[in-house]
Amino acid sequence: MPNENKMGGSLPSNFDPITLEILWRRLVSIVDEADASVARTAFSSLLRDAHDYTCMFTDSRGQELVQGTFCTPGQAGAMALGVKKLVNSIPLSDYRPGDVFIVNDPWLLAGHLNDVCVMSPIFYKERPVAFTACVFHHSDIGGRVASDNRQVYEEGIFIPPLRLYEAGVLNESVLNLIRWNVRTPEEVTGDIRSQVAANHVCAQKVIEMLEDEGLDTLDDLADEIIDRTEKSMREAIARIPNGVYPYEGIIEGAGKRDDISINLKVEVKDSDIHVDFDGTSSQVDWGGNVVYNFTYAYVFMAVKSAFDPDIPINEGAIRPVKMTAPEGTVVNCKFPAAVAARMQIGHFMTEMVFKALAEATPDNIIAESGGTPAQTNIFYGKRSNGNPWLTMIIRGGGLGAGSRMDGHYCAIFPANGANTPVEIFESDTPLMVEERSLVCDSGGPGKMRGGLGRKMVIRVPDDDTAPQGPTSIALQAGRFKYAPQGLFGAGPGVMAKFLVNDKDGDPSGLTLCHTGDVIQFLSAGGGGYGDAFKRDPEAVRQDVANGYVSIEKAREDYGVVVDPGTLEVDLEETQNLRAAKKKAL
Repeated sequence: MPNENKMGGSLPSNFDPITLEILWRRLVSIVDEADASVARTAFSSLLRDAHDYTCMFTDSRGQELVQGTFCTPGQAGAMALGVKKLVNSIPLSDYRPGDVFIVNDPWLLAGHLNDVCVMSPIFYKERPVAFTACVFHHSDIGGRVASDNRQVYEEGIFIPPLRLYEAGVLNESVLNLIRWNVRTPEEVTGDIRSQVAANHVCAQKVIEMLEDEGLDTLDDLADEIIDRTEKSMREAIARIPNGVYPYEGIIEGAGKRDDISINLKVEVKDSDIHVDFDGTSSQVDWGGNVVYNFTYAYVFMAVKSAFDPDIPINEGAIRPVKMTAPEGTVVNCKFPAAVAARMQIGHFMTEMVFKALAEATPDNIIAESGGTPAQTNIFYGKRSNGNPWLTMIIRGGGLGAGSRMDGHYCAIFPANGANTPVEIFESDTPLMVEERSLVCDSGGPGKMRGGLGRKMVIRVPDDDTAPQGPTSIALQAGRFKYAPQGLFGAGPGVMAKFLVNDKDGDPSGLTLCHTGDVIQFLSAGGGGYGDAFKRDPEAVRQDVANGYVSIEKAREDYGVVVDPGTLEVDLEETQNLRAAKKKAL
């Protein structure tokens, strides 16, 4: 295990410490090898480059044992609950070697139809000893690609748990059903085969480990790892004072729709955490609704990050964290609610739990982030030759600052995706990227400055590469109405913008763009942390030199006077300016 402290070293052990450490590291390397196989075999850039997928495996009882190092928290947290239900929905005796299951039920797993799960039993010595699963975010799952859908029926093909392979034999009918319901069938079916390959890699490596170590089952090892993780997690929670920590927040509705009210209470009682969403708004008539699993995933991420981010994540880490949310609310919606844009609300759960815990654990949280929610853009249309194309990119914003760090730039938080490179985007589409840059003065002022937002300018070409007909753009985004707030006296970051030909666009539905149109996406900046007039003047000078903060804002927001010619700090004027503000307060 990572160390004796994190895994609760006082528990009795069936494995000596060195063997336990070696086996744990090997388990992590197995799932990371499966993860790496995706980058080599996936068809879509959303998977290869933006890494919007998660690999994991469980013991024979469906208890999560290990997940990929670079997984997506929303998928991983939801999988921990959903895969366990899926595994136990079928008697263990009914599984066969070579079985592969496929499902994208949002209420069972990761919250919307695009997240497709492929799960396989791992057999050793003629019996199932573990299960491996991966969830990929497929760019195309059919349906109407927009956040203003009213029901899940509009959002694409709904796949209940089905055997994609039965005892090693491909069910062509399932694959054909999917193929005929999506716009880019070769890409989608290719990515499904990549999922099957990732599970195969994981299964083979688990079997090799069992053979090498002379183990007949993973369950004994899983029990030790899970129990030690739970003990360490409970020890971390117990360091926080008992109490009930409430928070009431507002999330903007898509476009001109009503705001959503989120009420939550975080109760700390000894080594247990309970998060209650009683009083939260009812589910809405657009795609921002969140299923229980996805809400839990980002609640868990907040608790885990605030109390001890170094503890391994598995069944043991989630045991002390309980959540209740009334059915029919926006954080525990009922079928057939539209859910495609669930991150527009679900991603906010992490920062709201942080805000509730701000006084209890101020050094372990960050301010609000411009990359919350992730700015997801779906583009599709026809190329100049008439062939259909579709791609999806995820854009980050400025990360909120913490007590010991400035916010990073262009972070996708609390999700864990990556920004798609310009070169990849241009090769996937007929569109041209004219600019991608950081936005000066967009980070919230503070003792620790919020991360900068980002500007991306895209043009629809009007030459012989121009697409046939309109190009459709669907946004799943936020921060157009409320800027990311700072903490403990710090200022907010700037708000997001969506412009079409220099005019405000509608971020809530489909935007049809034509040849020559120019589209601008401006991501929000992160909130700052602490009093900006206490920021080190040298840090402000460096920000000015790097183009992160203007000379005017250095003076106005930070009380730091920078000479425009030399870019040196005038310490005397800075001291006078800061003293005058302090006196005025």
